[in-house]
Amino acid sequence: MHALYLMAPAPGSGGGMSVLLLQIGLIGAVFYFLILRPQSQARKKHADMLLALKKGDEVITSGGLMGKVKGIKDQEVTIESGESIVVVHRTRIVQVGDTAAPNTPA
Repeated sequence: MHALYLMAPAPGSGGGMSVLLLQIGLIGAVFYFLILRPQSQARKKHADMLLALKKGDEVITSGGLMGKVKGIKDQEVTIESGESIVVVHRTRIVQVGDTAAPNTPA
């Protein structure tokens, strides 16, 4: 009988659940502002950079290929690099001119 008395909640300690919910909410807010929001902003900046891509721009791809844009067709970008001409997917371009995509080493 004495063990059941020790396991019973103390009088006036009903706020434990609200404190737990507050802590979970704060962790969620920190997660959003430190991880999710910056990633979303970086994706938007990269998409804007790719939309502004035009013929004649100097670009660098994620594979390290450097060259000049010769043509753009939907998602395919034709790049002249040295004496070679290659076609890459638009999303593989990480730098246009001096503007690097966010979260990309320069």
